Amino acid sequence: MQFILVTGLSGAGKSEAIHAFEDLGFFCVDNLPPALIPKFAELCLQSQGRITRVALVCDIRGGLFFQNLFEALKELEQLSIHYQILFLEASDDVLVRRFKETRRRHPLVGEEGTVLEGIRKERKVLDELRGRATVILDTSHLTGRELRSEIAERYGGEPNRRMVTTLVSFGYKHGIPLDSDLVLDVRFLPNPHYVESLKQLTGNDARVEEYVLRWPAAQRFLQEAERFLSFLVPHYVQEGKSHLVVGVGCTGGQHRSVVIANRLADFLRSQGYPVVVEHRELSETQGKE
Repeated sequence: MQFILVTGLSGAGKSEAIHAFEDLGFFCVDNLPPALIPKFAELCLQSQGRITRVALVCDIRGGLFFQNLFEALKELEQLSIHYQILFLEASDDVLVRRFKETRRRHPLVGEEGTVLEGIRKERKVLDELRGRATVILDTSHLTGRELRSEIAERYGGEPNRRMVTTLVSFGYKHGIPLDSDLVLDVRFLPNPHYVESLKQLTGNDARVEEYVLRWPAAQRFLQEAERFLSFLVPHYVQEGKSHLVVGVGCTGGQHRSVVIANRLADFLRSQGYPVVVEHRELSETQGKE
């Protein structure tokens, strides 16, 4: 069983990392108390092969429970589970900035303490665990997408799982995503915006999806787009590309592009590729997306 313990400094990207593991097909649990890790591992061993890839986040949020982590790791060794520890960190200034951007309080400081004090205290607490890490990953200069790609490269396993494809739905009136490798324009499809009962909904609503996909042009477009991606993606993987960004655009980015991006994501997943979907104009990111 592939057993990954994700830990590290608060604000270093553990939540993003666990989403990346989900995209790779891992069974994931966030903030599991250390005392429960061996019990959880036993359940996985009893799954008759249904659970073979596991990623757990265990960090300072566990409070007093976190002190039991090393005992839990010893129990894993007694169960003959060969675990790996992925330790995420970042520079102090980057972590401070991230906490300010999210307006979150550091878990190790009260109302009077500063974020920097919490970071430095956490570094000391985690120093021994960092020394036992299998992989130490500095996320100071990594975007969320780059972190997901890094994890896919290290833990993806089969070659076709080492490249993450991100499908970004967007509205042309807000501009094309600058980091797109490919752009698909679906403005030719009938627009739900002009249907009064659908206007205020999004492409994530089943009623909008049914409307967009009812038209023969939409069905044909999906067939051709799937055929195109079936040809193209394996060549990108073979070339060694770690991240592919495909933009799907309609006028406002609310209806048609969302539906098509979701459907293409489902198709790529069915082919065994890790996929992330970002609905830019909805301010929504799906992990299994």
